[in-house]
Amino acid sequence: MSLALDLARPATSAPVAASPAVVAAPAPSAEAPSRRLRAVPDGTEARGFVLYVGVDELKAAAAGTDLGTIVEELKRLTELLVPSAETYAAVALAPQGVGGRDVDVVRLALQDPAALAKHRRTDETVAPESKGGVIIDLSRKRVVIEGETAPLTYKEFELLQYLVLREGRTIDRAELISGLWGADDDDAPNERTIDVHVRRLRSKLGVYDEIVRTVRGVGYRFDRHADVSVQHTSTPSPDRF
Repeated sequence: MSLALDLARPATSAPVAASPAVVAAPAPSAEAPSRRLRAVPDGTEARGFVLYVGVDELKAAAAGTDLGTIVEELKRLTELLVPSAETYAAVALAPQGVGGRDVDVVRLALQDPAALAKHRRTDETVAPESKGGVIIDLSRKRVVIEGETAPLTYKEFELLQYLVLREGRTIDRAELISGLWGADDDDAPNERTIDVHVRRLRSKLGVYDEIVRTVRGVGYRFDRHADVSVQHTSTPSPDRF
């Protein structure tokens, strides 16, 4: 179940001007707007929250900033308010030209359950599955080969997706490891065992295994094939920021 934070604000509240300085929030008082958690089932406790921010690089630049600066300011504000708090930021990627509100794209990319459920109910744009070729469906996280869903594991799909989103660019092994596992992941493979993950992925692609090409001495690359369709109905999983 998703967790939401109600922020009761007067309808006539004046907008807050943007400022590069971080200002500590005032101490709560009896007159302060009420803040209450909702949709928290019995027997559970709130351990944090997610704030979806919809702003692309162009909008940030037009405002005289960039996404990295915004992230750092939000992290700094959190640390100022609660020094013991832990933070983690991710940037949501989407194929160029994808429409829709920025915040909706971000929610889908970051797998917000409510956004995903709404998307599944309203999605009428996905083409019917053909009996031939390959469909790499980024919205549903699945690969369909000759009309049958390939038995990819979560990590195998994430590996394929990482390459698909960088179509035509050779990705070295170190980038694959840092992009998909991170430095703090105890299960992260080394540059030798990443080849094993790729071999397992290619074996499940069957006769279409050549879409994941090996660039000898460098890494791997996704090459579009005439029989391969990539569906960007939703947005891909985020890359670490």
